Amino acid sequence: MSSVMKLSNEHLQSSKTRQNYTACIVGCGRTGLVTAGLFIEAGFKVIGVDSNSHIIHQLQKGVSPFSETDLRKFIEPKIKNKRFISTTNLRKAISKSKIVVVGVSASLDSKKKPDYSRFEKACKDIGMSLTSGSLVMFQNTMGPGMTQTIVQDILESASGLKAGEHFGLAYFSTLNNSSSPSDNMNNGTKIVGGVTKRSLKVACLLLEIITKSQIVRVKDIKIAEAVKLLEEAYKEINLAFANEFAKFCEKARIDFVTMRELINPIKFSGMAGLHTSRDSHILVNEAEALDVKLRMLSLSTKINDETLNHAKRLTREALRKTKKNIRRSKIVVFGVSALPNRKKVAHSATKKLVKQLKKMGVTVKVYDPFFTSNELTNMNYDAEKTMSQTVEGADCIVVAVAHDRFSRLNLRRLQLLMKQPAALVDMGQVIDPVKAEKAGFVYRGFGRGIWTK
Repeated sequence: MSSVMKLSNEHLQSSKTRQNYTACIVGCGRTGLVTAGLFIEAGFKVIGVDSNSHIIHQLQKGVSPFSETDLRKFIEPKIKNKRFISTTNLRKAISKSKIVVVGVSASLDSKKKPDYSRFEKACKDIGMSLTSGSLVMFQNTMGPGMTQTIVQDILESASGLKAGEHFGLAYFSTLNNSSSPSDNMNNGTKIVGGVTKRSLKVACLLLEIITKSQIVRVKDIKIAEAVKLLEEAYKEINLAFANEFAKFCEKARIDFVTMRELINPIKFSGMAGLHTSRDSHILVNEAEALDVKLRMLSLSTKINDETLNHAKRLTREALRKTKKNIRRSKIVVFGVSALPNRKKVAHSATKKLVKQLKKMGVTVKVYDPFFTSNELTNMNYDAEKTMSQTVEGADCIVVAVAHDRFSRLNLRRLQLLMKQPAALVDMGQVIDPVKAEKAGFVYRGFGRGIWTK
């Protein structure tokens, strides 16, 4: 196999010449599969690797393992291409590849500390089969400095090769210019760093070929690692302020939604609601390891994580007004997506909300117009085939996600299907409080302190 590290733009002018090079995508999550699709689209051969045998089985059948419509439309035509294969055998895949893109991210343990064990094992397996002349690029979320310390040490120790001399090593992050994974990976600005100038040059060359992104080269690879965490931290802090202000509006008997609409001309970016923090916890822990306290970010993650508890408080209060106890009640949660108006489940806060409600002795069913009942059941939710069947006999509806469709619900019809008196808790801020009460609900809304019952 030819050395990727000696490539120039002239070598990759046509898709025919690109077929001589194989890219191994390690981690077939949403971002990894989109990256694989972009390499396939550009003409490269691609091997997708994941330790999850179910994901690989789906890929081998030509089926996207993720249900989001836009992802499926982008991924499925690519994985049916004869230039794509998938496997759980990482070492074998690496031995056949000269381009390696790693998207295995850290998870959070029960104490919300980053767990890099799965990632470190993947690096070791990559190193065991890495060949001279290869380029290894990372696109996962990790702490600043990890590429040139932990990652480089593991790769060099396992391979017997030296980064920057025998193989290239680079890192890139993608700024979120779009909520669509495929659009974001293709068009989102790429911040790229390399351990050597050559590593950086070849990484940028490949990214310029497979995407339409603006490529920003940085001399210090730690900047490329940190910029994504900074972007997520900025969003976390904005959300925390919005969540705090929403709680104030409840107590002050003010409608947060009206306030937000009035402030929009000056670009108020806070959209209060349920949220699961992940990347911000990684940054907080990295800062603590350097004896730096990111007090504002630490407090923000705590505020945002606590919004789940506030949802339970509002639900308990609404049920109490209907003379019902939350224990042994039947609650229907509307929305399982991680984002409004999207069929995306990764990092959804609904999973935690449902789990916590069940611990309180609640019978919980879910409904989401973007998912079939079979899809919801496969995600271990209790779901019926229709919305009417789901809410029939329920004591309370909790709107967890701000899907636009929920703002157009026939509230009176829903209320009549439920066990009387019925409660409605709107964490998504999409239900009109006046209409909800007129329909007969005992209403509570996050930040919407204008209910009367």
